[in-house]
Amino acid sequence: MSAIDYGYFINAISARRRPALTREITKRQYNGPKDQISLAEGVPNEITFPFESIAVTLKDGSKFDIKGQELASALQYIPTQGYPPLLKCVKEFTQKIHNPPGWDKYEMIITNGSQDGMSRTLEMILEENDSMLVQNPYYAGTEAIVKPLNVNVIGIDQDEFGIIPQKLVDALENCKKYTEEGGGRMPKVMYLNPTASNPSGRTIPTDRKREIYQICCKYNIIILEDDAYYFLHFLDEQPVSFLSLDTEGRVIRLDSMSKVLSSGLRLGWLIGPKKLVENIEIHISSCIIHSSVLSQVILENLFRKWGINGLLSYFEKVAAFYRVRRDFTIACMEKHLKGLCEWEVPTGGMFIWFKVLGVSDVYDMLLTRGLKKHITFIPGQNYMADPAAACNYIRASYSKATLKQIEKAMQTLAKLIREEHLLLRRKLDSLEEDLIIT
Repeated sequence: MSAIDYGYFINAISARRRPALTREITKRQYNGPKDQISLAEGVPNEITFPFESIAVTLKDGSKFDIKGQELASALQYIPTQGYPPLLKCVKEFTQKIHNPPGWDKYEMIITNGSQDGMSRTLEMILEENDSMLVQNPYYAGTEAIVKPLNVNVIGIDQDEFGIIPQKLVDALENCKKYTEEGGGRMPKVMYLNPTASNPSGRTIPTDRKREIYQICCKYNIIILEDDAYYFLHFLDEQPVSFLSLDTEGRVIRLDSMSKVLSSGLRLGWLIGPKKLVENIEIHISSCIIHSSVLSQVILENLFRKWGINGLLSYFEKVAAFYRVRRDFTIACMEKHLKGLCEWEVPTGGMFIWFKVLGVSDVYDMLLTRGLKKHITFIPGQNYMADPAAACNYIRASYSKATLKQIEKAMQTLAKLIREEHLLLRRKLDSLEEDLIIT
């Protein structure tokens, strides 16, 4: 890995963060010799906890019990980085799946899902009035994080294979020119959903990832790789991650179990260059101390019971479930929306991103007239770098509604679009009449 000044990616507030002594002592005590006596930690005694055991039954009929010392650990404070047995499993898992170059230069931390890791990372890097690069459209949860900082979100246009490298270069060159004229700072981070992205369902192929990575190396950009749908793709081969290509140490990767095991467990992990992860760890320790230990212990038990290959096999079954639902939803759209809308078949995930023809802005159509028909879709504005601009795209989720409900929703949407066309025609006719009269 080349020498990167990671201090450049740590803003003034984050640079002032210091670890709490109590948290450092907890870390040392947890990993220290068993005969060490500590009167330092302010932790409750497990004897006072009312729980004797927790029995978990899986859908395949297998079971495991959390009891004794394992239960005591699951109900107690732990080091911020995570439950050590789970950290060991996740590191082995990451090495097997991604095999990143320069493994010894990375560190990992367990997070409350990928949203937690994304929030901590962006809050570490960005300062007020900074710029950030995103694929356009992009995951709406990101905007909620950066809006208080008044960040300039620069959307990079996409084709069916994700962001277009030349568009990325053009945007960076424009930023460079603006910066040289005294107009601000260069972007330091690019946020991406590279696999089955939310909302577009597109996956960036390996060759394009290499091209994007080289551009980020040239312009000194950190890639924040939020890959929540990495195991929900419908492709023939597992996508190659940016982490797998990270020869310089400029990728922070977020993984999540929310889409493949349970969203309520709030479990994910973050891996990246050690100096940056250490700063994120200090931030987490000052906010939530650590992620839920009980959730971590449950996942560690799954690793022990199923092994890495067993987990991957389960993820494939989950992906197959959603693939069937995607295919059904596309069939419903072919039946009811053909000629009214245009779409790409998503390569994975839970969503279809489609354009309404003959309607320049779908916001009122969906959130005023659509709700009256008891159907709910998300208007595309919610996912655009410029959410104030008119948008004729819609995001539809096929993850949870019944198949019967999906078909009814598409049938009702078709009726709604036709009514919108008629409404727009009437408005246009009225305008033409006013022009004739005047």
